[in-house]
Amino acid sequence: QVQLVESGGGLVQNGGSLRLSCAASGLTFSSYAVGWFRRAPGKEREFVAALTSSGGSTDSADSVKGRFTISRDDAKNTVYLQMNSLKAEDTAVYYCAAGPPKGSYRYSYGYTFWGQGTQVTVSS
Repeated sequence: QVQLVESGGGLVQNGGSLRLSCAASGLTFSSYAVGWFRRAPGKEREFVAALTSSGGSTDSADSVKGRFTISRDDAKNTVYLQMNSLKAEDTAVYYCAAGPPKGSYRYSYGYTFWGQGTQVTVSS
């Protein structure tokens, strides 16, 4: 049974940093594309960042480019989202997801497995 578990969310002040983790069981991240999405109150879920299965390519939304970095630790089978220079508009529930290595990783339908989410709140 596949399980993705996010952690690392919390309350942080404007301009602060957080690192989210997503640990997997039942699958190996290096065989999947992995993405981070978020859903802010009253808004639809949106793409944040993605990492290809090879780990050689990343992509991120324009709204977080230069501030957020996605990475992977194969030894721990864990994916991270380092978030710096956080803003109030980054407040959301953040989800990690894993999907086929050649899928449409910018879109929710490109992913098969999802975590339960972790809340990030940025106070202004």
